[in-house]
Amino acid sequence: MLGASQPCHLTTFDEGIVFQASPGTDRQSATFPLACVTRSGRWWVSFRTAPTKLKNEGQHVLLTWSDDQGKSWHDPIEPFAPPVIDGRPGLLRFGGLTEVGEGHLVAVVNWVDHSNPELPYFDEATEALLDTRIFLSVSDDAGLTWSPSSLLDTTPFNVPTPLTGPILTLPDDEWLCQFELNKAVGDPEPWKHASIFLFSKDEGRTWPRYTVAAQDPQGRVFYWDQRASVLADGRLLDLFWTFDREKAFYLNIHAREARDAGRSWSALWDTGVPGQPGPAFTLGDGTLAMPYVDRTGAPAIRVRRSEDGGRHWPEDSVLTVYASQGVSQTREKQNMGDAWSEMYDFSVGLPHAARLPAGGALLVYYAGPKTDVTGIRWAVVR
Repeated sequence: MLGASQPCHLTTFDEGIVFQASPGTDRQSATFPLACVTRSGRWWVSFRTAPTKLKNEGQHVLLTWSDDQGKSWHDPIEPFAPPVIDGRPGLLRFGGLTEVGEGHLVAVVNWVDHSNPELPYFDEATEALLDTRIFLSVSDDAGLTWSPSSLLDTTPFNVPTPLTGPILTLPDDEWLCQFELNKAVGDPEPWKHASIFLFSKDEGRTWPRYTVAAQDPQGRVFYWDQRASVLADGRLLDLFWTFDREKAFYLNIHAREARDAGRSWSALWDTGVPGQPGPAFTLGDGTLAMPYVDRTGAPAIRVRRSEDGGRHWPEDSVLTVYASQGVSQTREKQNMGDAWSEMYDFSVGLPHAARLPAGGALLVYYAGPKTDVTGIRWAVVR
């Protein structure tokens, strides 16, 4: 549904469907969308399809694009094949595109171990994640063809490394790869979660520098699903879906910023907004907008505006982009396992924004009538 214009002037200008769920098929669950707008004006969207949201079997990373501002979308393609690592087959779970030069695209994808199909992606009993690696593929012809996937060296982080977004680029063309740290299968130690950036100055051949964007030394607060943006002034703004594992309760979205290419970070601050964020983007007047999933009631995709660089996001600036007709999908939780079980029930979520040349952003998210029947939707927000 279209959002109405708000006093803050946030407006949904147009909207539509990128990919329609196909109930009863191996593509009935579509999730994890990421958007990329290129200089040619093409809109790219990547996403995961699978028979169900929970199961690993049958999952694929697909790409589609529109050359007419969302009026029509190309039939999805699957250009990336999951490599075999040390004799182990894998599946691709998540991926996104970034334009790093005229007609030059880089794709980053997550490979997940599938040598034992019976194992869950996340083991709620041990809090271990299947081996998860990051691969890169590049295209020098605007996405017509792609190079073979190459493994990204995440040293010193030799644990499962699920991606949290596409490659980002700094004003000096340095690349940033963003991911989280998870616990490996068989590791007896507690899960030491962290949100990480790796940096490359040679177009992804080496990644010698890293920064820890957020980590609680006590392991109590998890700064999950970091959603980072490189703003017009070069500042890095990172937003976090924030979970207190001791209370088994989600805190408000937290944020921090770096003004020196991620070498040092401000103190974390509470944005005052409940929910799960997408990356912030700049509006035409220079203020910021933040998409997020509001699950205080029936799940909804909303956007708020900030006039002070992301410190505050007034409630009266809210624009509702999508409001589901269902009931709340949150419940009382006792532990981390309950939090993961709850995630698998979500049927609306994961907004991602790609800035448009004229200001505002192309916003994509998944939504559907029930957990395993979800499609990918888009909206232009200015």
